[in-house]
Amino acid sequence: MRRTVRLSLGLALALGAALPASAVLAQTTAAPYDAERGVFTFAAGLEKSLPAVVQVTTLGQSEGPSSGAREPRVIGTGSGVIIDAGQGILVTNQHVVESGTKFTVDMLDGRLLDATLIGADKATDIAVLKIDAPGLMQVEIVDSDTLRTGDVAFAVGYPLGLDQTVTMGVISGLNRSGLGDAVEDYIQTDAAVNSGNSGGPLLDSRGRLIGINTSILSGGGGGNDGIAFAVPTRIMMVVVGQLREFGEVRRGEIGAVLGSLTAERARELGLGIVRGAVVLDVAPGSPAEQAGLRAGDVVTRIHSRPVANAGSVLATVGVAAPDTRLAIVWLRDGVEMTGQVQVRMAAPSAVVLGADRVVARGATLALSSGDVPGLLVESVESGSTAAAGGLRAGDVITAVDGAPAADLSAASLFEVGGARALTVRRGGDELQVTI
Repeated sequence: MRRTVRLSLGLALALGAALPASAVLAQTTAAPYDAERGVFTFAAGLEKSLPAVVQVTTLGQSEGPSSGAREPRVIGTGSGVIIDAGQGILVTNQHVVESGTKFTVDMLDGRLLDATLIGADKATDIAVLKIDAPGLMQVEIVDSDTLRTGDVAFAVGYPLGLDQTVTMGVISGLNRSGLGDAVEDYIQTDAAVNSGNSGGPLLDSRGRLIGINTSILSGGGGGNDGIAFAVPTRIMMVVVGQLREFGEVRRGEIGAVLGSLTAERARELGLGIVRGAVVLDVAPGSPAEQAGLRAGDVVTRIHSRPVANAGSVLATVGVAAPDTRLAIVWLRDGVEMTGQVQVRMAAPSAVVLGADRVVARGATLALSSGDVPGLLVESVESGSTAAAGGLRAGDVITAVDGAPAADLSAASLFEVGGARALTVRRGGDELQVTI
């Protein structure tokens, strides 16, 4: 029989004399104790979710010399979690299924099932697969905005070739960014996450889904150093919903070109902070302009969430429904200002043209002030067509389809669909890049 242990109110008061009443009352709640076995355990909450955690195998044509075999080979493995048992919908990472032509799913009960890719989003590293089988189990999902640093967390998956594995840690931090992706708002945890955990669930102490494990920071060798990141369910559910409905993610925009507030930029602006998103340019007539934003402003909060860098704003705007009004706070000349910005849906090949910069196919461009004339690539959005084509920050585009890129108007060529051949100067080399 499974029982719980409760601290007496007197003991709780004695231990927490200096604590507020709410904290003292929290001490009297049930602890996860199995009296029959005499151990503390979280098994009761986790056991109902473990059948929903699967191993995902991706097959495709591997690179390198061919043996002449035409059958797909295993090119990657990872984990996943079923979120809709009735429809057979499971979530994993985009990098787990990348380049795959066939997908299989290993269930905890031993079944091996074929899976169909519904859609994938590189910017959030989320992919959706569908399986068809009876008797599926799904995980309960909780709003990741309810999380607090210090909450207990469990990573579940199939790491390093092992069978299903559960590791325990805490929520080490929230709203993490700066890892290089366009849409960044990660949960950080010290629960052990290794190769093979990618795409698996991060669960709370009741076995409920709070995020999808996606990456780690490692000091060397690729092993676990206690720093792992998960896409929060707040973002995951929006992305999954769009992938299921459209097969792609249709992101919102506000018509502002943003950059992260670095220490160097903070000094230039005379600011005593290094967290925020700098407004580099604003498109005429855009929601950002209508909200009152100007070049040089520093966005510090949006939708009641702190802004760490440009990715924080993109994460909030990118998952907001069309016509949503977001409260926004920014600094101008050291003075805090507030307003609301209305999200609009970005066109598939949108070109945001400002006075001094332009965003085209995921690349932020400005006129080069160096020795090489052309368009300087200031940043490249992860998952964009510019990134897929190999364009990098620091490149200088000298020609588009053979026409000199003499001014920002050259970026208007990106508005027309189809591939564009770019002549690019990178360091001392001239390259040809197609996007």
